[in-house]
Amino acid sequence: MPSSAPQGLRTATPAMATTAEDALAPLREDLALLPGPVLPDGQPSWTLHDPARNLYLRIDWPAFEALQRWHLGSARAVADDIAACTTLAMEAEDVVEIARFLAQQQCLRPEPGQARAMAERAQQSRGNLWSWLLHHYLFFRVPLVRPDRWLTRWQGVAGLFWSAGFLGLTLGALAFGVLQVGRQWDAFAAQFVDTLSLEGLAWYAIALGVVKVLHELGHAFTAKRLGCRVPTMGVAFMVLWPMAYTDTNDAWRLTDARQRLQVACAGICTEMAIAAWATAAWGLLPDGPLRSAAFVLATTSWIATLAVNASPFMRFDGYFILSDALDLPNLHERCFALARWRLRETLFALGEDAPEPLPAAQQRWMIAFAWATWAYRLVLFIGIALLVYHLFFKLLGVFLFAVEIAWFILRPLRHELRAWGERRARIAQQGRTWVSLLVAIALVSLLFVPWPGRIAASAVLRPAEVWPVHAPSGARLEALAFADGDRVPQGALIARLHVPDLNTRRQALSSRVTQLRERTLRSGFDEGTRERMRVDEQTLATTRAELASVDTQLMLYAPRAPFSGTLRDLDPDLRPGQWLAPRERIALLVRDGTPWVVDTWLDEDAVRRVAAGDRAAFVTDGASGPVLALTVQAIDRDASRTLPLAELSAAAGGHVLTRDQNGQPVPERAIYRVRLALATPAGQVPAALAQQSWRGTVTVHARAEAPGWRYLRQAGAVLVRELGF
Repeated sequence: MPSSAPQGLRTATPAMATTAEDALAPLREDLALLPGPVLPDGQPSWTLHDPARNLYLRIDWPAFEALQRWHLGSARAVADDIAACTTLAMEAEDVVEIARFLAQQQCLRPEPGQARAMAERAQQSRGNLWSWLLHHYLFFRVPLVRPDRWLTRWQGVAGLFWSAGFLGLTLGALAFGVLQVGRQWDAFAAQFVDTLSLEGLAWYAIALGVVKVLHELGHAFTAKRLGCRVPTMGVAFMVLWPMAYTDTNDAWRLTDARQRLQVACAGICTEMAIAAWATAAWGLLPDGPLRSAAFVLATTSWIATLAVNASPFMRFDGYFILSDALDLPNLHERCFALARWRLRETLFALGEDAPEPLPAAQQRWMIAFAWATWAYRLVLFIGIALLVYHLFFKLLGVFLFAVEIAWFILRPLRHELRAWGERRARIAQQGRTWVSLLVAIALVSLLFVPWPGRIAASAVLRPAEVWPVHAPSGARLEALAFADGDRVPQGALIARLHVPDLNTRRQALSSRVTQLRERTLRSGFDEGTRERMRVDEQTLATTRAELASVDTQLMLYAPRAPFSGTLRDLDPDLRPGQWLAPRERIALLVRDGTPWVVDTWLDEDAVRRVAAGDRAAFVTDGASGPVLALTVQAIDRDASRTLPLAELSAAAGGHVLTRDQNGQPVPERAIYRVRLALATPAGQVPAALAQQSWRGTVTVHARAEAPGWRYLRQAGAVLVRELGF
């Protein structure tokens, strides 16, 4: 059959007697054979088109020669004729293998009497109701329009966007927009934050829909411009998430790989052009609705293009662009097959041939690409499963989460294990198998054998007994009796604070007491005067009680040392006359001879491995002091509702994740205070560290634990919590 133009395949009656073993079923008459590109090894290729399913299959030279002689009806006759007329050396088994491939692709004409078998096979492929629901939940398409005629009518207008002039204008708009964003970056970033609201997300959803429609039109117009048919456009749903799609399978008719690459790149190029013009419009327009619309359109296009469409790890545009650029159809499947083959060879050394002969360097990068794709999909599918779980009520969410994990992660693993089962006899005979088994046992043992436990956490080294000097509420500093580092005797006045409201109230109450006392003394002895005197005495008692209460409050603003000690952490910039905020700390009074301790807070998983008496070590941040030997002294039995030492929060560089609530750091997880004592005599620290408190890292020699049990326990706790047991 000539290879210069598409035409139907010959399916004549067999010309010679055949046996049942090598008889060839006739080809379907509606198939077409089209010329294909030259393969990397230099041999020609052809494309087999199945119009019923709009499916394209690429075949090589031996398969083409076999199809040319398929009318002979016998695999042996076809192989003999190929050997006689060409330089190919084919056996009947090679032709039978081609026949199996064509049968799998439903390219052979069914023989009479096979209707029942075909119906059963079709029913088997559809599966039961549950299988149908599962497949249509994971992925299905809804064709909406047949745009081929419409695309033909508008091809002239669309051709303007392929002109050199439009390309130059778009590049100019891109350069101008990027320049404007660079100059107004603060405004651009602020507007992005402002759009992260319910209304902003709604506008983003609308913009994303518009951009995706234009994206698919870019594919469709480009394919039509190159002479391809575009039968349908519509919406595809992957895990119920809508995505626009365009059927551009007809691009496989194109023999030039660069033309197929144009079709694959058209969607991304369309979005990039939209982003360029929208970014330029944002730089030109004044503040208002139009500028906001341009911003949403620009950011939607940039994000959708870079984050989704450009990824080669899913079957989006990035994948097809890479596949066409390398001229490697079915890139994922071929890379996966190579990676599975290499895995089996590494584990078992079966000596099987590679799925396809390729140069060693190409094999290596394809295998690396397969592993990168698997890792990307593992993270993506687990994320999708978690999203699905949170979108539905608990029971349905757990079920759909299990479906996602089973279909996208466990199902491929099951297929590979099935392949191992088919080779189990050969696998058991290989010496490499036992080596791999021993390595696997060793790795599993590492997970479930207790490891020596070390727990590292941020901590604070400080004196055990201190008294903070602070302002109970907003007040003005009147006087400071001592400087930083001074020794303060017990009962000494440390600071005097002035509170105008309390002082004014005390003066008013004192005057009231004096007035009531004088009136009581001047009272006479008649009945009316005695009655008024009793009222004045009651009022006087109440006023004196209020005055005593105010005096008690004023004593808080004249703090005195409860014990003798040394004043530390006094702000050197603090001066009399300055105002202090409520609860603002002025200094710390450190008791004479008090031991120093290290305080830290650990979560539930860590604190259960720690016990009193465990050894530990502490080093200050920056290693500015010696390593201090410690012993666990006490562990709180109740979780802390707040983090008393804010410097241990993650926001301040510590290890405890917290959130701000009413100005206090509240832990995200339950944490427990662990106090550690110094192993030095009397718990004292070196003189270089005794001047202040220090933050650092404490390492506790905790109880050994197998890491695998910790993960299993965490997974079990999550299941119990989510399933409501």
